[in-house]
Amino acid sequence: MNLKKKLSILTAFAVFQAFAVIPANAQAAESSEATPVNTAKVKSVEVVKREQPIAESEVKSGATTDPANNPSNNTQPANNESAIETDQGTTGPSGTEATPVNPATEANGEQQGTGEETNTPTPAEVEQPTTGGTDATVRSAGDLTLYMNSNKMIQDGKTYLAGQPMAVKNGVSYVAIRALVDRVGYDVKYDNKTKETIILSGTDELRFKTNSKVYTVNGESRTMKGPAYQEKNTFMIPLTSITQALNITYTVNQSAKTVVLKLNTKPVASFTVQKEIFAGDQVIYTTKNSSPNGLPIVDEQWTGRQDSFDQPGVYTVTYTVQDSSGQWSNPYTLTIKVERPNLPPVAMFTTDKEEYKMGEKISYTDQSTDDEDAIIKRDWSNNALAFFLPGPKTVSLTVTDQHGLSNTYTKEIMITSETLYNQSDFNKLFVPVGDKFTFNGGEVPAMEKVPFTYTDEPSLLIRSNSPETVNQEGIVYKESSFGQTRFMIHHVNNTGKRVKMYVIATNNNPYTAVFDQQNMGFAGPTPFATVAGKLSIDKWFKSMQTGADSKKVYIQPGESKLILTELNNISMKEGQVISLYSDAFSDYTLDYNIVMIEENKDPMAVLSSLPVLDRDGVHNRGTYPNATRIITYDQEVGTKPSRLPLGDNASDPNLDGTDPMAFTSASNAGNFGVLYKITLNNVAPRTLISFNPRGGKYYGSALVNGQLVQLSNNSQSLSAPNEQNVLYRTGSYGESVTIIFSAAPGSNLPVNILFTPLPAEK
Repeated sequence: MNLKKKLSILTAFAVFQAFAVIPANAQAAESSEATPVNTAKVKSVEVVKREQPIAESEVKSGATTDPANNPSNNTQPANNESAIETDQGTTGPSGTEATPVNPATEANGEQQGTGEETNTPTPAEVEQPTTGGTDATVRSAGDLTLYMNSNKMIQDGKTYLAGQPMAVKNGVSYVAIRALVDRVGYDVKYDNKTKETIILSGTDELRFKTNSKVYTVNGESRTMKGPAYQEKNTFMIPLTSITQALNITYTVNQSAKTVVLKLNTKPVASFTVQKEIFAGDQVIYTTKNSSPNGLPIVDEQWTGRQDSFDQPGVYTVTYTVQDSSGQWSNPYTLTIKVERPNLPPVAMFTTDKEEYKMGEKISYTDQSTDDEDAIIKRDWSNNALAFFLPGPKTVSLTVTDQHGLSNTYTKEIMITSETLYNQSDFNKLFVPVGDKFTFNGGEVPAMEKVPFTYTDEPSLLIRSNSPETVNQEGIVYKESSFGQTRFMIHHVNNTGKRVKMYVIATNNNPYTAVFDQQNMGFAGPTPFATVAGKLSIDKWFKSMQTGADSKKVYIQPGESKLILTELNNISMKEGQVISLYSDAFSDYTLDYNIVMIEENKDPMAVLSSLPVLDRDGVHNRGTYPNATRIITYDQEVGTKPSRLPLGDNASDPNLDGTDPMAFTSASNAGNFGVLYKITLNNVAPRTLISFNPRGGKYYGSALVNGQLVQLSNNSQSLSAPNEQNVLYRTGSYGESVTIIFSAAPGSNLPVNILFTPLPAEK
């Protein structure tokens, strides 16, 4: 044999092998009534064979195609009778008739099952057989009848042969996938790259693999009751998998040994309209229609449709479509509720008087209304608490409803030339708690200092704040701690990539350690350092009040775990800031690593290779003991102007500590991370307690007698030195006042708490 002839034989053999791995078409018998060939496009080859209709006499029975003759394929139940699995189990012959099965009832078992099959036959629910025929199942046009243990299929009076008979294997009924989908009217192809058989039904895609129980529907994994397999180049899958995935109901007739698939050949129509429709509005109809057989939609009909409805009420609209074969869909009906037209809100307010003295407090009462009681925004203009120049003053209020309609009301009030309070006295008396006012801040340094002393509670502060702006991935802080520990973490991402921050705790003890997170204040990522700092303090204080963030982490000997995981929930973009405050307790010494790495990296995997980053020389980092400062003052305050300075490194000295990464001592400039618990046991009657920043802008909060007070309200920062924020006012009797405070990251220290006698009320 010459070389050219040898190559031709080898080429032919290779082509034969390529076709052998493709799921085969249903076997076609020769007939003059053969249906047209349906070509299915495949990525690597083109499959063109499909089943053909034949005469009833030509059908091979299950006896000649019994898969039980194959010793490797146990397709018959023990009693040699046909069986098919249902949602209740395997059903054998019991003298009962057609059993309708809805794939929706099998979804849970098929998607969530363990893959274990029961071999115990279970009686099925049945329907009564019809009379006048050998097959009691009622069929509709287009329904497909499968015969158990046979490759015979009947549809619309025509008989077809599948490549392999329907078979039962380990209690699961299998069908030849190509024969089934050809009759149902879907496309099938094979992906050589992924070794998957693919079924296409409109926009739905099903993927199956040989010897696997797992298949996917539009990318979602599901589990079959048995694995797909190849039988003489025919791809076999569980019947319930394909029917459930394609929402095909079927009926089982045990006496006739048939399964009838109820195929919907009608087109399907539906439509939607916008959520809210008001009388006179244009109605937007969004239609959706399709044909199960992929036929084009050629006509549509509406009943009750209007482009707009002039009157409010309830309207019924029906939509149907027709495909190119002439079939009409079932009507799709929608009830549309038309509301009366939305009316704009009505802005209105009153004042307690029409005429005021200069410095006299004005009371505004908002009386705005909306037909839906849905005012979502109120914008005031010139609604001062008091005016200090005489003449007419115009005040306005604009209200906006949830639909964006708005209305404005304007009122003029008259200010006389008579003075009730000057502006300084008025502010001290009437500016609300949490709001600020201006004053002569140059007078503050001359105020007498409250001569307080303090004690410390043991709490180790780990302050990770340098480098504040992180330019590369690495370890920003390393430390070990036992017992009460406070974490303050404040950093900016300047790495040029999206990153995450993590805190990794490692237990190098021979015993299981417990990390007890007591409270948490985390904010960010955000481009604004002051915002992140303020919100982290706000949330920290709220967490102290509620205890909602308490949780325990158990760390085994030699194990590393992520803690304070609020920190790594969200990636940081370039230029964004995070800020975290948290108190915790550990019963054994734990080693902590605070890291910043690229968002898709595993912190445990890369920890050992990360560099330790240097401090930036501007911001502070360090480990500081005794980070809870207790100030208790029993002498009277408020009978004369006085101040209590914090963060000044004089009356309130900086904490001393170490920088364990630089092997040097450290001083906690500004005492960021220190929690102050200030108890003033004797505050005089009619005393204003206020907050005055001295080092620059300040944006934070404090707890005063258990209530969270903003510094300041309306998303505005306080400016040094000429603004103060109202914290509290005592009444006609002396009081004990408790203030919980910690400096907000991104703000400036030092600050003063001021005590000022209130002027007499008129």
